[in-house]
Amino acid sequence: MRSPTITIGCGLVQGVDAVPVQVEATARHAGDGTPRLLGLVDACVREAYHRVLQAFFALGLPQPRGVTTVNFAPAALRKHGSGFDLPLALALAGAAGLFAPERAARLFAFGEIGLRGQILPARGAVSVALTARRQGASAMVCCPDDAIACGVVDDLPLHAAATLADAVFWLAGRRDLPPPAPPPPAPAVPAPDLIDLRGHATPKRALAVAAAGGHNLLFTGPPGTGKSALLRRLPGLLPAPTPAERLAILQVHAAAGLPLPGAEQRPFRAPHHTSSTASLLGGGADVRPGEVTLAHCGVLFLDELPEFRRDALEAMRQPLEDGVVTVGRARQTITMPARFLLTAARNPCPCGYLGHRQRPCTCTPPAIARYRSRLSGPLLGRIDLRVEVPSLAPHELRAAEEPAGSTGALRERVLVARARQLHRQRQQDEVVDNARLQDRCLLQACAAGEPVLRALDEVLHRHHQSGRGRVRLLRLCRTLADLDDREALCVDDVFEAAALRGLQHDATFGAAP
Repeated sequence: MRSPTITIGCGLVQGVDAVPVQVEATARHAGDGTPRLLGLVDACVREAYHRVLQAFFALGLPQPRGVTTVNFAPAALRKHGSGFDLPLALALAGAAGLFAPERAARLFAFGEIGLRGQILPARGAVSVALTARRQGASAMVCCPDDAIACGVVDDLPLHAAATLADAVFWLAGRRDLPPPAPPPPAPAVPAPDLIDLRGHATPKRALAVAAAGGHNLLFTGPPGTGKSALLRRLPGLLPAPTPAERLAILQVHAAAGLPLPGAEQRPFRAPHHTSSTASLLGGGADVRPGEVTLAHCGVLFLDELPEFRRDALEAMRQPLEDGVVTVGRARQTITMPARFLLTAARNPCPCGYLGHRQRPCTCTPPAIARYRSRLSGPLLGRIDLRVEVPSLAPHELRAAEEPAGSTGALRERVLVARARQLHRQRQQDEVVDNARLQDRCLLQACAAGEPVLRALDEVLHRHHQSGRGRVRLLRLCRTLADLDDREALCVDDVFEAAALRGLQHDATFGAAP
């Protein structure tokens, strides 16, 4: 009688997405029983066979005797990661006759197996669940923790197995697997409030504009003026992620092996200025997401912006424009999502006190020129808001709190502006932020009158702005009107947009197109 071949579906995580992989096992009673793992597997997958055998022994399951060939298809794709442990174990159990082959039809499995037989989480479970749904899987088996994370994937039956014995007996029809438990509520963490920071009306206005329209933001000012404190409070102004954004955030964090954020949280990433290009954009032998991808649908904060490597900053120009990052390798090219809100802070000069009210600057002109040259014009041109954060006088630091400048009050205005954008684009396939409006959609959203267009021409002529500068000014004008709950643009929007874009400070801090 011919020995059955058992096939269990799985997935190989590459970047953020997962490629479908079939784990095939067959039992042949001839030969010495030495297993052969085929399909370009690495050391981690080869060691999985011995972990699985020890798990069978620890759980008292019948040993899969005579199973000599296991194939991981497609064979030309290098397999890595511990997520292949569970599909390998189930394929061996099925080939050894522990359950009927038809029970495993179109089944996906993913997870690491410990020596005592427990099923452990593995990196990239959400990506594998999405692949299983695309492949029309009948069900997916994983550990309880991964099942909770994958619960956001609709139309995919999930089964949580705590041990390998649970999964095998379920396939044999001798045990039921419980559905995944609902995710536990995220612990309440008090978020810092903008009302704790006195003064800075213009920077707070810039934060609201950035949150309402998705505009990139750069603060420039002396040390200790509150640039970083202001920018770290920006996530509190953003609306909660939509279900699609929530799924994308979970997929990215699961693929990177990071703890999953709460349902109402957007990512906030603040890498150190010594970070390499690969850590910012992603890379490695098995390509993993970088900071720009980990900040997808959230905020990427670069403190001390000129101190970052020049090549790393220049490499961010493409993700800022396209919303994706592409990592090329000799054998393949991997594309990962990277649509984030960039916020950054910098000093006006190396010592930090250029233009300070009281402290003199000690930098030489060549040092200041070298410092400014670390940020290229094309990179600065992709930052819509460039606002100066001045030092405050002592009496301003003890001024009374202004409720209108609190996080809650500004967030309400941001939500109104976001609702306007959603209503305006209700007939479009994709709703985009004002900062990403293009061509005809931008012109229709602005619908500027002749006085506004004349004011815009005047600003462009006075500050020698390019076509890109005109587009970014129009986007800012649209967001300013949305924040004020207005449909029509006005002349004041143009001049405020020019001020928030930092055009009057170009001569001091370096011009940008």
